[in-house]
Amino acid sequence: MTAPVFVVEHFDAGDGGRYVLDGPEGRHAVSVKRLRAGEDVVLTDGAGRWAECVVVDTEGKDRLIVHMDSVAEEPAESPRITVVQALPKGDRGELAVETMTETGVDAVVPWTASRCITQWKGERGLKALAKWRATAREAGKQSRRVRFPEVADAASTKQVAALLADADFAAVLHEEGSSAPLATAELPASGHIVLVVGPEGGVSPEELAVFAESGAKPYRLGRSVLRTSTAGTAATALLLGRTGRWS
Repeated sequence: MTAPVFVVEHFDAGDGGRYVLDGPEGRHAVSVKRLRAGEDVVLTDGAGRWAECVVVDTEGKDRLIVHMDSVAEEPAESPRITVVQALPKGDRGELAVETMTETGVDAVVPWTASRCITQWKGERGLKALAKWRATAREAGKQSRRVRFPEVADAASTKQVAALLADADFAAVLHEEGSSAPLATAELPASGHIVLVVGPEGGVSPEELAVFAESGAKPYRLGRSVLRTSTAGTAATALLLGRTGRWS
């Protein structure tokens, strides 16, 4: 079992490498994980910097004392994989973010597609976005990542088209006879891959046309039709395997 991961805002250790993990993360380490002296932990800022530490002691219910030797930095993966995720109903959005994070996606862009039943507006939209970001953070910790995926602000179709235009490979998951299989697409060895996952009702013809003008082609995963909350995870896994990031 790999060492549990905790998020920190800084890596400033005191004399002898003594570092105190407190606050909510410290409480989780002491009162929930019940870590004890001699156990290993990993501290990270979620943006690639991390430190492998050893527990020295605990203080109260929310302070974990660890010994920190040095701080390392994990380089960003290449090619970078971004999934544009149409807004699903209910908590399926958090499910999509959770499983894509565990799989290894680098960024998620919430998309307000025309056929989305769910719409993020006002305070409700801000709360939903906060849930997606919190889910990415917790799933990143759970999957022992030190570079968590970025969750962008909700994007319009026009904004998604601009993102696709700048990509080194742009694809729209779309189940139709003319769609090519993603499993045989020619992928770049580096750069940026952007994949669009539509809502349950599918990507509209108008949106497909806009995305096509930005250089995005339609692709299919397989014979079965996946729900919007699982399609991004399946596609990410396929891309990670094909680009060598899982080798």
